[in-house]
Parts: sequence; C-alpha cells; structure tokens
Amino acid sequence: MQQESAARRITVFDTTLRDGEQAPANAMSPQDKLRLALQIEALGVDSIETGFPASSPSEFEATRLISQNLTKAKFVTFCRAVRADIDKAVEAGGVDRHEVQVMATGSDLHLKHKRQITRKEAIDEVVDAVSYARSLGVESVSVPIEDASRGERDLLRAITVSAVEAGADCFVIGDTSGCMTPEEYAGLIADFREWAPSPVRISTHCHDDFGLALANAVAGLRAGADEVQVTLGGIGERAGNTALEELAALLAYKGEQLGLRTDIRTEGMYAAYATLRDIIRLEEPRNKAIFGTYAFGTAAGVHQQGVLRNPATYEYVEPARFGRQRSILIGRHSGRSVLRHLLDELGVKVDEDRLTELYRDHVAERVGGDCDELSVVKERLARELGAVPVATEV
Repeated sequence: MQQESAARRITVFDTTLRDGEQAPANAMSPQDKLRLALQIEALGVDSIETGFPASSPSEFEATRLISQNLTKAKFVTFCRAVRADIDKAVEAGGVDRHEVQVMATGSDLHLKHKRQITRKEAIDEVVDAVSYARSLGVESVSVPIEDASRGERDLLRAITVSAVEAGADCFVIGDTSGCMTPEEYAGLIADFREWAPSPVRISTHCHDDFGLALANAVAGLRAGADEVQVTLGGIGERAGNTALEELAALLAYKGEQLGLRTDIRTEGMYAAYATLRDIIRLEEPRNKAIFGTYAFGTAAGVHQQGVLRNPATYEYVEPARFGRQRSILIGRHSGRSVLRHLLDELGVKVDEDRLTELYRDHVAERVGGDCDELSVVKERLARELGAVPVATEV
C-alpha cells in the first residue's frame, strides 16, 4: 500500500484575471478572460478571481461568463467595502460557489493619504460590507487587507476580530508594496493565524518588488496560511505577483520537504501561458524560471557536453513536466563536443583538421549572440558532407 503524503494540502487562488489584468498593457476582453479561465481551471486551481464587476460593464460580463462556465473551481469577485459593489457582484454571478472579497485598508499610511478616513470608519465599513454579503447568502466572504505588510498590528487585529464576528471566513494578507522579507512575512501570517484560528482561512498575496514573492508566499504558508494567491507568469501590479508556475514547480520537487502540496497539474501550464501571451501581447522573456525562452536551453559547450550525456547534469527541473522541451543551441560559446556528437549521429568520420574547419565555419564564427538550434546545424552539416540526417537525441 502506498504511503499517504504527510504534506499539508494548500489551496491555490488564481488572480491572473484581476490583479494580473489590472497592470499596464494587460487588458483582456470578457471573452479573453473566459478562454483563459477555462485553461487555468484545467490546471487544477481551487479558485479563480474574475475581476471587479462594479468597475465596468466589461468586468461585469466577464464575471457572468466565467461563473456560468466553470465546473470545478470556485469563482471570486473583488469588491470595495461598499454595498453597491457587492450587489453588482451577486447580480453578475449569483451566490453559489461564489466568494466575495471585501477590501479592507490595513495601514495608517493608506488611511491618511489614500482613503482620508479614520480607523473606526475603516473597520465599520468592512463590518457592514461583510454582514451585508452574508445576508445575501454568498457562499464565502473574504477580506483582503491592502498594505497589511506596513500595517500597525493593533489596527490589523481590530479589523480581523471585527470581520470574523461579522461573518468573514478568510483573510488575504497583502504584501501590497512587496516590501517584506520571508522572515517578516512569516511573522505577520503567524499573528493573523492567532487572531483568526481555523476554520477561518488565511491566504497569502505577495508582490515581487524585491524578487521575493515566491519566497514570501512559501514562508507564509509554512507559518500557517491555508492558501496562496498567484498569477500565471507572475503578471500583476509593478513587478508582479507570486507566479503560479514557480510555486507549482517548487512544490512538485520540494513539497514533501516543505510539508506542502497542491493538486496542480503542471503539464498544461506552458500552453496556458502561451494563451495569456497571445491575449495581452506579452513578449516571452529569455530567462524567466519555467517559462523563459531559454529556461531549458544552453549554448555553452561545457553544459552541452553534460546534457548530451545525461540531461540531469544541468537540469534539476524537467522540461517535459511543464510542457516544455530542452534545447541545445549552437553559438560561439559552444565547444567541439557538440560538433563531434552531431558528426557521430550522421555517421561521418573526419580528421582533426577537417573538424577544425567545420568548427570554425559552423560554431566559432557565429557572430554576436546568434545561435542555431541543434537540428538546424545538423541539417547544414548533412548537406555539406553528403550525409543523411536523422533525428537528434537531446
């Protein structure tokens, strides 16, 4: 009998269509959002945030379409702590399998300079909005706390205790400015866990301004959070959010060690990312983890020699597991080993002088950053040497 994993299952909340979409140049139509939502659902996420229904007819329509077409994931709407926003969200999606998020303001900095309201007013509006959403029969009401990472503990505790009494069943702890370290964020999550014991859920929402979104999210989960908010490709405000694919990769390989697991299916991730890039016209980055053009590619001779003999020499993360393929590219940093490998596959024997000529013509004198795929170089060699090319094993 297979031993059951001791890792704790966490839920995955995808906010690609809300936080991801609201960043500059990322606008999507309702049909775009539906198309992407269905692909994200197929990856196994637990919740999908549709957007902010009260903000525009487009956001309202996106929520209506997505709520009607999801079959497994719960849908989530974003609302200010205003009854009219909640009415719009419920009108768009109904109450079944619907989580309404009621935004709270979590720092005196935001209260003074953005909202220009008092602490009491901030707490009262959240209590009223949560109570109102509950009165409508909404299945779940969560409270995302904006700027919680710079919030004063007494204010955060007051919001939490009051919202729980009003019926909130989840709190989303926003590192809105991406200012925290993993140790700091873990401490913040531990405090919320104390103020709102289970079965109230705690969710992470981390931004990547220091490049620490994934590290902070994992630290928060290990400190007691139940859920992680992510976006596909890490898109989102400023430097973006915790990336779904990075979280999934980390837990696929290190989940037992970290004591965390999800039900995410990784194989379809790159196809979903391709859909996202097509919709928002996003250029593929060269070196981004998991999704970068060359995340599983190499042009360096020393690396190529290892990969050709055993891919595990330089690959810890397996490309096929994420819908990717490894690539060996021939450029001026490639060595003679890869050329010998191709000649062997072609069944061509050459002396050292001829090898030097071929290396010069096909490898060493490649200019600038130009690189060719291994198969392209192989075909070129085959034509020059009169050999029959066969499939290259990489």
